[in-house]
Amino acid sequence: MLRDTDAIANLAVKDVTRAKEFYEGVLGFEPVGREGDELIVYRSGKTTFNVYRSKEAGTNKATAVTWVVGDKVQDVVQALNVKGVTFEHYDMPGLTLEGDVHVGYGMHVAWFKDPDGNILNIVSR
Repeated sequence: MLRDTDAIANLAVKDVTRAKEFYEGVLGFEPVGREGDELIVYRSGKTTFNVYRSKEAGTNKATAVTWVVGDKVQDVVQALNVKGVTFEHYDMPGLTLEGDVHVGYGMHVAWFKDPDGNILNIVSR
């Protein structure tokens, strides 16, 4: 029933203005929709994601959004480092850490957080 329908990620934030600075200024997204000071919609590839105000922001302890960047993981990590993004380092079985990139299982992956603690990542596959 839903398998042929695009899914939209939702990222809860406490401060939409601060989130806007991160998603636009740091990550380079452009808004494609807005509902006052409560919600910003961003296009990412052929889909969109919502950044919205919520008192529950920052409570998710798992990855919220993944971007598949192919063999450009290290390039994206370097570009985000220049913009002040700090990458998370996790002790995960089967993955080794090479700088800020976890490598294993045929993939390269790097995790980082937005200002509200939403866990985001980039991956090679």
